[in-house]
Amino acid sequence: MTHNKKNIVTIDGPSGSGKSTISRIIANRLGYTFLDTGAMYRAVGYKAKEDGVDLDDADSLGRLLDSMELTLLPGNGDTKVLLDKKDISKAIRTAEMGMVASKVSAQPVVRQKLTSMQQQIGVRGDIVAEGRDTGTVVFPDARFKFYLDATPEERARRRYLQLLEKGMEANQQDILAQIRKRDQNDSSRSLAPLKAAEDATIIDSSKLSIDEVVAFILEKISASLANSSK
Repeated sequence: MTHNKKNIVTIDGPSGSGKSTISRIIANRLGYTFLDTGAMYRAVGYKAKEDGVDLDDADSLGRLLDSMELTLLPGNGDTKVLLDKKDISKAIRTAEMGMVASKVSAQPVVRQKLTSMQQQIGVRGDIVAEGRDTGTVVFPDARFKFYLDATPEERARRRYLQLLEKGMEANQQDILAQIRKRDQNDSSRSLAPLKAAEDATIIDSSKLSIDEVVAFILEKISASLANSSK
């Protein structure tokens, strides 16, 4: 492991793989800042839908990005997201907004703007970034990279239970269909497709608990830091 890499942990993976929950815990244990990149794309999608902006209209999306004020704050559970000072944290966590986020994230103007914002946050290091391209595009020189995966069925089950816990209505089969569709969209797009970085550690969490995944990641990071200090 080279010494010139910043202490940035990237945790990428498909929708429902548990990366947000695990990234938040890892950041807390390490004393790092948690960067929820997915929430940023969901916020842009939410704003576009609210303002009636065509998701395929790059010029309009560019103007929308220039006019919106986006703030991410630590929250109880999910990241607290403020859009133009309005709390939209709950509104952006629906399956529909996930699909909208997938569509806007394929637009170069959106990805360029948000990637730049994310890289600015990461300048000082000591962050845990979760998303779909944090290890491949946003922070290619991150010191620690992980790719968290699980079967579509298990991810649908987790997301279903998560929505029920929040008091939201949900249909597990509909969620499974949306997850498969989003996987296809995210993996096949030409711009920053969903994929594991070549130097990422891949973790299949289908049969692992959150605590087991967290312990594995922290052990990997600890061992790497110990080796680099020798």
